[in-house]
Amino acid sequence: MGVPLNASISPGRCDLAPGAIREALTRFSPYDPGADLDVSTLGIKDWGDLHVSTARESVATIADALELPLQQSEAMVLLGGDNAITRPGVRALGRIDRVGLITFDAHFDLRDLSLGYINGNPIRALLDDGLPGSQIVQIGIQAFANSAPYGAVAREAGIEFVTAPRVHAEGIGHHVERALVKLSEAVDAIYIDLDIDVLDRSFAPACPGSRPGGLMPWQLREAVRICGRHHKVRMMDIVEIDPRNDVADSTVLNAAACLLEFCAGVRER
Repeated sequence: MGVPLNASISPGRCDLAPGAIREALTRFSPYDPGADLDVSTLGIKDWGDLHVSTARESVATIADALELPLQQSEAMVLLGGDNAITRPGVRALGRIDRVGLITFDAHFDLRDLSLGYINGNPIRALLDDGLPGSQIVQIGIQAFANSAPYGAVAREAGIEFVTAPRVHAEGIGHHVERALVKLSEAVDAIYIDLDIDVLDRSFAPACPGSRPGGLMPWQLREAVRICGRHHKVRMMDIVEIDPRNDVADSTVLNAAACLLEFCAGVRER
């Protein structure tokens, strides 16, 4: 489902991303020869684009719109739009204290709620909604991309976070598998927030928040495939792309590749 919300604190046109990602998909095959797997056998349904206006209004709109798709689907992917769609996506999965969240993001997204609900504070808003910090794992957090107060909020809330340098040193698979095991023991459903600005800037020039030193495309593809395999992962979003600023379509192609990897993981369940 496309959710073209554009309520970012940075000027941009993230609302154009759902169409751009769909277009990028036409440049791929659905077949993975390494796994001898064809994702077209999944019976994927495109629910079209949801009409959304402001971030605050979107919370109920998105959660309500996902009720039927979630009943009919083993897993859902939301094509954002900006990161403000994460909060209603998580809330759509049921009792918030029974949901786990893994974010792939350069940022904590813990900005103060006094700013209003924006794309920079969905995790802070979810904590306020009652999501336990112990049920949040953030992977790919970048040095010099977050302020000290937000690091303090993350630690105080009990959020587990893994920095980009640790991912490079220790491997993405190790951290993703560990997060899934940890969360699956405590929750009924898991949500994956895929902020493409977690990638190194050279691979995600269309993301306003991407910086040098981020994850490599192959790392992110491996991560979302692992997530797709897990039976408790019910939803993933792909957010924070402004296609107008892309270079050689590299950002939207990386997003489309991640979508296909997630589908392949679901196929392997």
